[in-house]
Amino acid sequence: MVPNLPNQIFTFSQAIIMHENDALSIFNETLNTVKPAPLINNHIVIKDNVLIIQNSRFDLLSYKNIYVLGAGKASAYMAQALEREIGNFITGGLVVVNYGNTAPCTKIEIIEAAHPIPDENSLLAGRRILEMASWAKEDDLVFVLISGGGSALLEALPGNISLSDLQQLNKQLISCGANISEINTIRKHISLVKGGHLARKIFPATCLSLIISDVPGDNLQNIASGPTAADDTLYDAAMQIIKKYDLDSKINPSIIHYINSGMEGQVPETLQATDDIFNKVYNMIIGTNTMALHSAKEIAARYGYEVTLIEQDIQGEASVVAKKIAGKIIMLSASVKKQCLLFGGETTVTVQGKGKGGRNQELTLAVLIALKEFNRPFTFLSCATDGADGPTDASGAWIDNFSWEMVRQRGLDPEEYLNNNDAYHFFEKINRLVKTGLTGTNVMDMIIVLLK
Repeated sequence: MVPNLPNQIFTFSQAIIMHENDALSIFNETLNTVKPAPLINNHIVIKDNVLIIQNSRFDLLSYKNIYVLGAGKASAYMAQALEREIGNFITGGLVVVNYGNTAPCTKIEIIEAAHPIPDENSLLAGRRILEMASWAKEDDLVFVLISGGGSALLEALPGNISLSDLQQLNKQLISCGANISEINTIRKHISLVKGGHLARKIFPATCLSLIISDVPGDNLQNIASGPTAADDTLYDAAMQIIKKYDLDSKINPSIIHYINSGMEGQVPETLQATDDIFNKVYNMIIGTNTMALHSAKEIAARYGYEVTLIEQDIQGEASVVAKKIAGKIIMLSASVKKQCLLFGGETTVTVQGKGKGGRNQELTLAVLIALKEFNRPFTFLSCATDGADGPTDASGAWIDNFSWEMVRQRGLDPEEYLNNNDAYHFFEKINRLVKTGLTGTNVMDMIIVLLK
């Protein structure tokens, strides 16, 4: 999208705006396709009081009560969208969402809690949602609205594990470099709601989970730590991960003791796929990163770009992944065509410095360093679709072929900021942060590369 400028004479700063607008416009338009309202509208059909979704049919009049429970960054907007579709059938409900990401509902109560570190409201939501789940009887239907962020927002703790123990654990997990599967393996094994435990509480009622995925591979057991999904991990695996990242001495002994008790068979495992309760559980994924990337592909094509979807499952340390992406950009830049390269997934960051940032900002900074000698006009944008990249108010950052000139003018050392995990303050100084605000959805991260 070209700004309306007098006589089409573009200054240095206006040329930057042109590049930024295309990338941001593609990103923002894509976000609108994976928000809860269109996702639920596109997946649910109501005909003669029968709800049809993914070849399954649910006669809404056949249930005595219909409850709605949920957790995640998108859950409030999912609840709002579901009320619009079947509000007259809903008995009541409760969902928990991160602070500031709420939406007005009529029959479904909203609790706000902290993310990524749980707080008292996370435990309050856990208690109340488990209590409401226990109300459901065999002739009832329970919708469970699940999206990324649910792991921190919804919790019920066993044994002698306290909230402060959990908070300490989460801080260690999100900074040690563990991937989401490893993080959630530990979370599931110190929880009374994750790893299928919520589904067990809902049984014998019918459980219909509508899920927006924020994990690579869309693995059900990892989305919000799988409250209604079967789990194929064991206590032994949780302990192995703790040892892998040297967390033994960094987390409270109560957690180690509980996991050891599980390994010894003194406390029950998470629910396995053979459990009979899953005969009455329907887990339906309605939103994914792949869906977002395919939408972005169509949108970028309308902007006149030749689009290539490079990778849909990027994982690993952000600074390492950045070098691989930069290599792809350099390799594919030989073409004279106007190109858009798309990547999706979610990286991790092992925090060693004392700065501020998120995985998308760190990845973008590392790409900037790797492309120092790259001389083709380009824009690179990496953003979290939920609007919050790590513990910051930015969803990510962007760079282009003018960025190094700005870096030199301000006398900045990108390597120094990268080593201190301080990408936020780096991009703040060159005005390259992307701030969308909380988006009400969450389908991992998107990377958009434009080659002019």
